Amino acid sequence: MSDIDTGIRDTIVDRPPVEAPPGSTRRGRKGRLGDSPNRPDGPPKVQGQFAFSSDLHAEGMLWGRTLRSPHPHARIRSIDTTQAVAIPGVACVLTAADLPATPNYGLIHADQPVLAGDVVRYQGEAVAIVAAHHPDTAAQAATAIVIDYEPLAPLVDAGAADDPTTPAIHPDGNVVRRITIRHGDGDATGDVVVEGDYEVGMQDQAFLGPESGLAVPDGDGGVELWVATQWLHEDRDQVAACLGLPPEAVRLHLAGVGGAFGAREDISFQVHACLLALRSGRPVKMSYPREESFVGHVHRHPARLRYRHHATREGDLVKVEAEILMDGGAYASSSPAVVGNAARMAAGPYRVPNAVVDATVVRTNNPPCGAMRGFGAVQVCFAHEAQMDRLAAALGVDPVELRLRNALEPGDTLITGQTLRAPAPVAECIRATIAHPLPASPEPSSASPGEWLDLPGGLGRTADPDRVHRGVGLAVGFKNILYSEGFDDSSEARVRLERGVATVTCAVAEVGQGFVTIAAQIARSTLGCDEVVLEPAETTSIGSAGSSSASRQTWMSGGAVLHACRQLADEVRAKVAAAHGVAPTTLTLTDDGRLVGPDAGLDVTVTEAAGDETYSATAVHHHRPTVPMDDDGQGDADVAYAFAAHRAVVDVDVDLGLVRVVQVTTGQDVGRVLHPVQVMGQIEGGIAQGVGLAVMEELVVNDGLVRNPSFTDYLIPTIADAPEVLATCIEEPDPQSPLGAKGVGEPPTISSTAAVVAAIRAATGVDVARVPVRPWDLV
Repeated sequence: MSDIDTGIRDTIVDRPPVEAPPGSTRRGRKGRLGDSPNRPDGPPKVQGQFAFSSDLHAEGMLWGRTLRSPHPHARIRSIDTTQAVAIPGVACVLTAADLPATPNYGLIHADQPVLAGDVVRYQGEAVAIVAAHHPDTAAQAATAIVIDYEPLAPLVDAGAADDPTTPAIHPDGNVVRRITIRHGDGDATGDVVVEGDYEVGMQDQAFLGPESGLAVPDGDGGVELWVATQWLHEDRDQVAACLGLPPEAVRLHLAGVGGAFGAREDISFQVHACLLALRSGRPVKMSYPREESFVGHVHRHPARLRYRHHATREGDLVKVEAEILMDGGAYASSSPAVVGNAARMAAGPYRVPNAVVDATVVRTNNPPCGAMRGFGAVQVCFAHEAQMDRLAAALGVDPVELRLRNALEPGDTLITGQTLRAPAPVAECIRATIAHPLPASPEPSSASPGEWLDLPGGLGRTADPDRVHRGVGLAVGFKNILYSEGFDDSSEARVRLERGVATVTCAVAEVGQGFVTIAAQIARSTLGCDEVVLEPAETTSIGSAGSSSASRQTWMSGGAVLHACRQLADEVRAKVAAAHGVAPTTLTLTDDGRLVGPDAGLDVTVTEAAGDETYSATAVHHHRPTVPMDDDGQGDADVAYAFAAHRAVVDVDVDLGLVRVVQVTTGQDVGRVLHPVQVMGQIEGGIAQGVGLAVMEELVVNDGLVRNPSFTDYLIPTIADAPEVLATCIEEPDPQSPLGAKGVGEPPTISSTAAVVAAIRAATGVDVARVPVRPWDLV
C-alpha cells in the first residue's frame, strides 16, 4: 500500500565488487560460495539507516497497548473498561469477551489465551488491549481499565508441578511432556561411578529490537501485518485461526528484525495488533517497551539435572543415568521439542552403550519458556561436561584424553539407537580447540592503571593481582540440526533469471543469520550471474520457508534456492544443447555456473546462455524423513548433528568471586564454510551468549515475579566482557546437505558455558554446579 512507510526497500539488490579475490584464479566476480561478500543490509545498519520493525509508520495509524496482569496467578472477577473508553483519543478497548474466534494459540499446542478471560497464569499475561491516537493516550487508557483480581497461590516450583498430587494450573495439566530413554542394559554398572546435581537459571534472548509491528486492515475483512518474526507462515496460520479468518485473508510481511535467538518463534502482539486494526478500521502499530518485552516473550528453560556416570577403570563409559526437569512456565510454547532435544543429547557426544534418561517439562506460574539458541542442548551439556570432569578426576586421567577416548565416530550408536551415518568429527573438534595457543599468564602484582580493565572487577580496581587465580577448562557439545521426531520440514524458493539478473523469492526470516548473502552466493555460483535481487519475505507469493531456527535455513532454504537454480540451469542447458545439436547430458554445469561442452569452444555461463529470454523455476526442499521416538526413546529421530568443543581461560578474584573470561577457543564442525566472515561472526556471537549464561545472565524470578526486567539489572556481556576468540572450522561436508554445510549458529553457545564453568572450577577449586555463577557461589 502506497500510504504505508515500512522503511524497507522493495528488494535487496546484491552487487558484488568486480575484482576477484586476491590470489584467486576463479573466473568472474567475487561473491560466490566460499567468498565473504558484504551483507547488503550491513551499510544501512552501521549507518543507522536500516528500518527495523519499530520504525514502521502508516498515515493515520493508531497506537496499540497491552494491559498485563501484575499477578503470577489470579482469578479475574470482573473487567471494567468504562473509564478507558471515555478517554479522548481512545479508538477501542478489547477484552477476552470481544474475541471473534479461537481463543487460544500456541506453536505446538494451542494452550495460551489471546487475552486472559477467567484466570491469569503468569505475571505479564495479556488481559486487555487498547488502540488510541497517541502512544501516551494508549498507555493512559490501559492503566484506566479496572480489573478485580482474586490472587491465587502461584505454583512456582517445577518439582511440585511434577508431583501428581499437585492441583493442575492448566486444563491440559501440569506436565507438558515426559520422555523416557532406555538404551542397552539398564542394570549395567561401571568400576567407577560419579554423580552430581546441577542447575541452570533462566536466560533471556536479550535481542536489541523489542517486539513491534504494524497491522493494516485491507477493507475486505482481511488484514496485512508487518512484523519482525522467525516464521512468517506459522505466524500467519496462528493469527488467522485466532481471528476466525482463512489464511489467505491474513498477509504477513517481514519487517526489519533486531535480533531473535528463538524468542520470535512464538507470536506475541501479532493477534492483538490485528484485532485492534480490524475493530478500529485503522492501521495499528504496537511496540513493546523494554520492560514489557521481558515478560512478552519466552525465555530459556531453567533446569534441574541429576546425573550418574559409570565407567571402566580404563576410562570407557559404561552407562549414563540422567533425570532432567525443565520449567516451561505457564504455557507449552516449544517445550515439547526442547525437552525432546535435551533427552536425546543428554549423554553428550560420546559412545554410551547403556543409558537411562528421564526428562520432563512442566507448567508453572513462572514466565513461559520456549526456544533459545541451543534449544535444550545447552542445559544438558552443562551437566554432562561437569560429569566428565568429575569422572576424569575420579579416574586420575586427563579430562581431554577421557573425552577423546569416548568421542563419537561415524558408525557409532547414540542412546536413541540411531546410528551416526554422517561425519562426526568430535575428536577433531577437541584437538583443534586445544591446539590454539593459550594467552600469556599474568605476572603477579604487575597491573598498571591501564591494565586494570583486564582484571576481574575491571576499572573498579577491586582486584588484588596476587589474589587472581587463572583456570583452564574444556567442554564438548553437540546438537541436532533441522527439525526432528517425524516433523515434515520443507522450504520453497523461486528463482527467475531475466536479462542477466537473478531474482530469488523465499519467505526466509532474515534474523541475522546471513541468508541475504547466502542466497545470492548460491545464485551466482550456480548461474554465473553478477547481480542478484532478493525479494522481500512475505506469505502471499511463495510457500513457507520454515522457521529461522534449529540451524536449518542454510540447509533447507539454501537447498531450495540451489534446486531452483539447478532446474533453471537445466532449462538453459537444454536450449544450448539444442542450438549446438548435442544431447543436454554432454554439457557439464560447473561449480561457477558455466556450461561446458565436449567441444573446447563451448564454455559459457548459464546467464550468458540465457540471453534475453526469461527463465523461472520453483523448488521445494525436504530433508530425509525422521521418526518419533518409541516408548523407550528409541528411533531415527534426527536428520543430522553438529559438534563443537570449547576451551575457556578465566581469571578469578578468589576474595570477591569476580570472574574475567580471558579467552575462548573452539573447534567447530561446520560441514563446509560458505561465507567465512559470517561463520566467524556466528561463532563469536554464540560464544558471547554462552559466556553470559556462565557468569552473568539470569532473569531472576521470585514467587513468579520477574525482578530484573531491564538492561540495568539483566546483565549481558559488553565489549569490555568479550574474551579473545580463536576458532578452527572443521570442514567435513555432510552428504545429506544440499551444499555440504551445517548450520553454525547454535553450537557456539552449547559448550562454551560449560567450558567457562570448568575453568572457574579449575581456578578456585569450588565445585560449582549452577549457572550463572554468582560471586557468592565462589567465596
